[in-house]
This record gives sequence, structure tokens and C-alpha cells, in this order.
Amino acid sequence: MTYKVSAKAVLVSILSIGSFVAPGFASTSDAPITVNVSVKRFAYEPSQITLKKGEPVVIKLTTEDVAHGLKFKELNLNTKIEKGKTAELAFTPTQTGDFVGHCSVFCGSGHGSMTLTLHVTD
Repeated sequence: MTYKVSAKAVLVSILSIGSFVAPGFASTSDAPITVNVSVKRFAYEPSQITLKKGEPVVIKLTTEDVAHGLKFKELNLNTKIEKGKTAELAFTPTQTGDFVGHCSVFCGSGHGSMTLTLHVTD
């Protein structure tokens, strides 16, 4: 039995396999993962993010209501987000654990309860 396979079919198959990353396995690329976070009085959404130690990440923060900030004192990370704009917090976690970030720009009466938790695993 003879099969005819087009070059296009072979190329599509190779590209599909090349872009597949099985769960639990790291990508061969060092491209950071991007996590989008919406910020508003008085919450981050999502309020918890799980990351892997040693894998680069960019947290993209957007706000529409007022200026906010995000500071992780233990990780030496800090950024401000202007109203109607996006700010990026790019880093590579180097230690495991739970890290709680707080809004670093006073934004009203619920400001003190604004937190974002990073869970960094091996």
C-alpha cells in the first residue's frame, strides 16, 4: 500500500509537535510566561498566582479606576500602575515559598487589605 503525503501535511505535523509542551515539562524556550492581573479598589484579580522556581515570568498589571502599585518586599519587586495603563513586573523566581505583595500606592479606605499572593514551587 502506498501513501501520498504532501509537504504541507508534513510541515504542519512537525510544527504542531514542536509547539506541544506536555504538562510538567518545561519549554525549551526561555521566553517568560505572562500572567495578566486586573487591579481595582481593593483587589487584584487573580489574587493568587502559582509559579515555578527558575522560570521567567512577566506579570502584566492593568487598572482603570485609580493608580495602584504592587510591592513584594521579600522579593525586592516594586511597580506602580497608572490609571488606564499597564505596568509589567518581569522577574525569575529564585526561591520557593509563599510571598504576599501589597498595594504600594494609597488608593482609599480598603488599601491595607489589597494583597496578591505568589506561590513559588519547585
